[in-house]
Amino acid sequence: MTGRPTRPVIPLHLQAHSASPDQVSGSRHLAPVPLALYVHFPWCLQKCPYCDFNSHAWPAGSGGSALPEQDYVAALLTDLEQALPLIWGRRVDSIFFGGGTPSLLSAAAVETLLGGLRSRLRLLPNAEITLEANPGTVDAAKFAAYRAAGVNRLSLGIQSFADEQLLALGRIHNGEQARRAIETAALHFDNFNLDLMYGLPGQTLDQAMADLRTALAYAPPHLSCYQLTIEPNTAFAARPPELPEADACADMQDAIEGELAAAYVHYETSAFARRGKECRHNLNYWHFGDYLGIGAGAHSKLTLPERILRQMRWKQPQTYLARVAAGKSVQEEHAISPADLPVEFMMNALRLLGGFEAQLFEARTGQPLTQIAAALQHAERAELLERNGWHIAPTDRGRRFLNRLLAAFLPSQA
Repeated sequence: MTGRPTRPVIPLHLQAHSASPDQVSGSRHLAPVPLALYVHFPWCLQKCPYCDFNSHAWPAGSGGSALPEQDYVAALLTDLEQALPLIWGRRVDSIFFGGGTPSLLSAAAVETLLGGLRSRLRLLPNAEITLEANPGTVDAAKFAAYRAAGVNRLSLGIQSFADEQLLALGRIHNGEQARRAIETAALHFDNFNLDLMYGLPGQTLDQAMADLRTALAYAPPHLSCYQLTIEPNTAFAARPPELPEADACADMQDAIEGELAAAYVHYETSAFARRGKECRHNLNYWHFGDYLGIGAGAHSKLTLPERILRQMRWKQPQTYLARVAAGKSVQEEHAISPADLPVEFMMNALRLLGGFEAQLFEARTGQPLTQIAAALQHAERAELLERNGWHIAPTDRGRRFLNRLLAAFLPSQA
């Protein structure tokens, strides 16, 4: 689920004043907070049974009509314009088109959207611009057109190369389409990610490794490897498939990490990259940077004077379109309380296997490190975390038991 900000929010009245460019919260002016843009496309051809993202199957109730991409692109740009007072003057380091299935968008729509974003934002000339693509919705001409429009990084939702597994996951592509999509992507993009899943229904260790080795044959610059989990309010939650035992899944994880160790940097819990190809957009999340999310159900985290604000847009696409037209794209919002800032920061930063420098905590939260001194000591004593000078990182044990590590920083524990 790379690229998607999904933090929960609660209602609070929006205060309309804007932050100074790249200012952080708190009374002190600290280091600039990077800003990214997330753009959510809410439709898919069909909803996967494991998916708990804000995605909606277009054929259901559509009567065969075309996607309203022109209306949706216009709404995205209007949504952005309404949010500009909150980010005025700040530069944008990356853009991520997530979904849903953004590759259902025509190349013309992507070009129009990127042109509109560029005209309204201080987008870095070398900004990373990622688009998620489903192998069942793309062809060579579309990939070439996306690249010409300015997309410079592609994320392909492969999941598996085994037709049996893809069918069990409800995917619309088969193994051959997955292979063709990777070959085509490599012709047009020198930076692309492959999403793989393991722990699939009926999957063995050998089958999981076969998927990985097939992916490696294409020398992807980046790989995301996730264990399938059953999430609430999904079709799998209502009708759970038979998944491999926990020990078998742990063996798959160990084998995958071992296979990738020689050529890839394992820099985040589920992310592996050739050196220099780490996803800049996702790193901004893990470093507790800021992001503006536009589109149906998109989340934002924005640093303003004296507070850090979280927002969520209206989730239902038609409601979102109507609310944007009425000038009210935000459904829910709240300021993160000072007591919650430590665990919010750690929920992101401790996903990085290499950890973080201590000064980043103060720079992103406006709080001194002494605020969490007792929690750090508790986590160290439990061998969940280690400190080397000013560097803080999860141990192997802490990475395996991340929820236990994070619990040390909850307001009632810290």
